[in-house]
Amino acid sequence: MGLFMDPKNYLNRHDEKERYLEHNNDVNDPGYQKFVSPIVNCIMKNFTTENIGLDFGSGTGPVITKMLRDQGYNICTYDPFFDNRPELLKNKYNYIACCEVMEHFRNPAEEFSLLRSMLNHKGKLICMTEIYSDSIGFTRWYYKDDPTHVFFYHKGSLEWIKNRFNFSSLTIDKRLIVFTV
Repeated sequence: MGLFMDPKNYLNRHDEKERYLEHNNDVNDPGYQKFVSPIVNCIMKNFTTENIGLDFGSGTGPVITKMLRDQGYNICTYDPFFDNRPELLKNKYNYIACCEVMEHFRNPAEEFSLLRSMLNHKGKLICMTEIYSDSIGFTRWYYKDDPTHVFFYHKGSLEWIKNRFNFSSLTIDKRLIVFTV
């Protein structure tokens, strides 16, 4: 249902951070803003500026945060490499954005348990990643070529996460994945 990279092939933390620094995450880039717009639109459709959110794995250019703050939203950023504030992981949120992050989870069960524990009642975990299906052909699939991508999700693994962590619903719309408490 899900595909793991062999842990012996994981980058060490220094090399992993260096790889992330290669990303060109300019928060003012219209292309980057368009790319993350499914998450931003989902948040704006389901939550008000009074709700509190977290951009989990916000990276070097937290464009989701910038776009939402520009609209008056209250959202915090957390990233283990670039904005490591573990105290934020003890708070509760109405929504958590997780854009192009879940494929980096070395222990998805621990990460999803943590994310689920931080959501308020009726909260949403709004993710974006490339979903694998057998029709893709793994050897030709570009997404596996990033050495920081260590876990690939299949629709069945997303259903398993929904059930295992007691989310009330799961919606999959292409790359947009929404788990609701």
